[in-house]
Amino acid sequence: RDWQPDVATLPHADIRGDRVIVHNVRNADYRSETDFTVRLEDRELDLSQLRSLDLFLVYWGSPWIAHTIMSWGFEGDQYLAISIETRKEKGEGYSALRGFFRQYELVYVVADERDVVRLRTNYRGEDVYVYRFDGPPEDARRLLLGYLDAVNQLHDRPQWYNALTHNCTTTIQHLARPYERRSWWSWKLFLNGRLDELGYENGAFDRSMPFPELKARSHINERAKAADADPRFSVRIRAGLPRMSESPEA
Repeated sequence: RDWQPDVATLPHADIRGDRVIVHNVRNADYRSETDFTVRLEDRELDLSQLRSLDLFLVYWGSPWIAHTIMSWGFEGDQYLAISIETRKEKGEGYSALRGFFRQYELVYVVADERDVVRLRTNYRGEDVYVYRFDGPPEDARRLLLGYLDAVNQLHDRPQWYNALTHNCTTTIQHLARPYERRSWWSWKLFLNGRLDELGYENGAFDRSMPFPELKARSHINERAKAADADPRFSVRIRAGLPRMSESPEA
């Protein structure tokens, strides 16, 4: 099909023990939301250097509905973000109603945070929050390998997106279910603008402060705008956030 250029080329991964090469990682150069140059890169990862797992929640309207992005952090402040989205053709918009009825294919956008996060904070003007999961690196590793397995399956055979059962949040729960340490089953999976509240309640996120304070501190838009295209974008948006960097970056 005549796909939109940002989703025209699918990612895939070669996995050999701890060594992973992810092909077609998107790192687009944005001039505006609709004016951009797609850049695709190969990223070599060492799973033994995996240190963290973060959840981005993106709000574009209702506080009840959000888009979720997962991001894995490696030694040396290297991050790999994956966003589960609809794969749209040129000229095709998103309809929440059509999302329930096999109208869109599923795509896993594997990207640099300067692409997939900055697009939302700096160009779309959406509100973005980031939370660090409290769990051992082996859990993050298993989830990443589950994601990459799904990425490879989609590379070989397309699947349908479903706004209720196979979306950016329920798919995460499905991938994590075999080894999850906490129960995530809740109505908040479907009204996922409350997913951060659910994570706080079940102890997946920092609980050293009341949830309203955690949420306020986790809002990254001002940091993202200040960092913009800085190669240390991922470090700067985390500066001072709970369980992340405690000192601001210049």
